[in-house]
Amino acid sequence: MSRTSRLFELISVLRVRRTPVTALYLARELGISQRSVYRDIETLRSLGAPLDGQAGIGYRLREGFFLPEFAFSSDELDALILGLGWVRQRADPALARCSESAMAKILSARNAGPSMSEDPPALVTPASASERVDPPQAALLRDAIRRQRKVAISYEDAQGSVSDRTVWPIAIVYFDDVRVLAAWCEQRSAFRHFRLDRLQVRSISEERYPGRRQAIAARWRQQDRDWRSLLTVSDTATRYPLTGTLTPGALSKESQ
Repeated sequence: MSRTSRLFELISVLRVRRTPVTALYLARELGISQRSVYRDIETLRSLGAPLDGQAGIGYRLREGFFLPEFAFSSDELDALILGLGWVRQRADPALARCSESAMAKILSARNAGPSMSEDPPALVTPASASERVDPPQAALLRDAIRRQRKVAISYEDAQGSVSDRTVWPIAIVYFDDVRVLAAWCEQRSAFRHFRLDRLQVRSISEERYPGRRQAIAARWRQQDRDWRSLLTVSDTATRYPLTGTLTPGALSKESQ
């Protein structure tokens, strides 16, 4: 590994760690000596990298630092190509277009190596056996999640009953053949899961729901620990019981 490549790799290791890491840890990760780690740390600092820490305590890269050019390994690039290929085939049109533009940016920013036409990727996303793609309302719900807005929906459950709800959307969960909206339901005063193919967005309010989405999502994960097992989700409490309830007031108080 060249010195330049090693410096990029050192930054990559530090970027994924939120707590200080020792020179011994970095040396083992990079396969070099601790003395080399100390030299590389000082080199990065001289180049302007915002590194905190010192020998014997550990090092941490402060937030907000980014590289002007991407330095992906071959395996990292394969992972990106595979994942973005899946999104291009199965996501809603807006997200599919973004996957194409993201891949174009990644490939154009590579500072070395042959182009894709000369060196095809090692992994290829085939045409899906499933015809399931994201419904149009997925893009609307993503926007509501980002802006933390209440959403009025109509939902048809597994028995064909239709109900109108006002929900606080917190996440869209992607399974192989179904997309599920996780949300706090005002009518049920509880977390509920809604299949996107059974859901219609009636309106998106300009009213923000109370609290912080991060705090609400954390409570959702805590109360419904087995949410990853929801493969054919309906909004029936008997089939998918949720542990505990949470009132809007409690959410608001908890996030303060």
